[in-house]
Amino acid sequence: MRSVRARTALGATLVVALALVVAGVALLSVLRGNLADQAGLRADVTARSVASQIASGTPFGELDLPDDTEEHPVQVVDDDGRVVAVGEDIEAIEGTGSGRTKALPARPEEGDGGTGEVSGEVAYSTGDVTVDGDTATYRFAAVEASGPRGAEATVYAGAPLAGQTVSGVRDAMLAALPGLLLVVAGVTWLVTRRALKPVEGIRREMAAITASEDLSRRVPEPGTGDEVARLARTTNETLAALEASVDRQRRFVADASHELRSPIASLRTQLEVGAAHPELLDLDGAVADTVRLQRLAADLLLLARLDAGERPGQGRVDLAALVREEIAQRSGDRVPVTVDAEGVAEVGGSRGQLARVLGNLLDNAQRHAATGVTVTVRGGARAVVLSVQDDGAGVPEAERERVFERFVRLDDARSRDEGGAGLGLAIARDIAVRHGGTLTVRRSPSGGALFELRLPSS
Repeated sequence: MRSVRARTALGATLVVALALVVAGVALLSVLRGNLADQAGLRADVTARSVASQIASGTPFGELDLPDDTEEHPVQVVDDDGRVVAVGEDIEAIEGTGSGRTKALPARPEEGDGGTGEVSGEVAYSTGDVTVDGDTATYRFAAVEASGPRGAEATVYAGAPLAGQTVSGVRDAMLAALPGLLLVVAGVTWLVTRRALKPVEGIRREMAAITASEDLSRRVPEPGTGDEVARLARTTNETLAALEASVDRQRRFVADASHELRSPIASLRTQLEVGAAHPELLDLDGAVADTVRLQRLAADLLLLARLDAGERPGQGRVDLAALVREEIAQRSGDRVPVTVDAEGVAEVGGSRGQLARVLGNLLDNAQRHAATGVTVTVRGGARAVVLSVQDDGAGVPEAERERVFERFVRLDDARSRDEGGAGLGLAIARDIAVRHGGTLTVRRSPSGGALFELRLPSS
């Protein structure tokens, strides 16, 4: 059963059927109990009426028993277990003091003619009685009584349990159950069909998007505000994110191809010239193009690994010590670098990737600084902040997010060799995000750019 509607309708029907069965059993049990209580009350009244006659001195053979034996069968049993009075036309009786249906002669009473008594206690039992060939179930009340002359007897009086009433209710419930279940199944089927109609629309649109590969399309969003509407909204958000990712990937491939083409073409030209005229070979230029090509390939490979979800290591890195070591190893910087990184500032992550962030920020600052670059590390209880600032022209406020996009170079006048491929800041931010931190840019006190890396403390 692959249909959600069918499974829902079947499940709802089974639940309703189970609930109706349980409720029906409980109802019949309560009804049967109430009928038994009412029958017991009627039987008690009849038994005490006959017992009052015995207590007043009426002989057993002269007791006035109810005429409607089918409604009130009575049997009187003396203290010796002998049946001394029984209702007319009773052919068989169960649940009383004796199964006999014929009264025996009463024994002579003895005593001084005192006062008779009817017991205040009553005992109940259930049994079948056959009257004029008809058998029914009765609720019996047993009441003890004693006559003025000491005669003692137990009066058993019955009242029908109205089994036909219980059977009628049960039969009516069983007859109505199939129709009610059909109604429940039909209503559930229709309601589920109406509720799932938007889902089918979403499925058709997703199938069309898959077939056409047009990620600009969106699924219809119903205005119900329920789970289906939220599903459609989430689906459209996923499609938008997927479209943006595919567009970003396409731009990345196009930009990477464009960036790779220049050094490869330059290197090929130099090698072809060198092959034809060895004396004209620009060996330094060929080496520079090769290094640039190698760096670009390394950047592209790192971005590919980051896009694939590569997570940083779980090591502990002293960011202050890392800054001091990395700057001590740099040579050939255009302007001097001032370091303010004392003490210990530990963060969690990959030392190599964090060193790459620092290197990219320093390279960017060196390209734009006028007279110097300042690196500051400040450790805190919750975060460690690394700042790299220069005294160059700074980054315009409108471009402060765009500089972190891939292959973006704000200064078009710079040559590609001097300005790089525009991947350094993009790589730095990706690494910062994957370390649980942030990388932002703002204006420095000296008027240039201040890049701030904020990472959670370890």
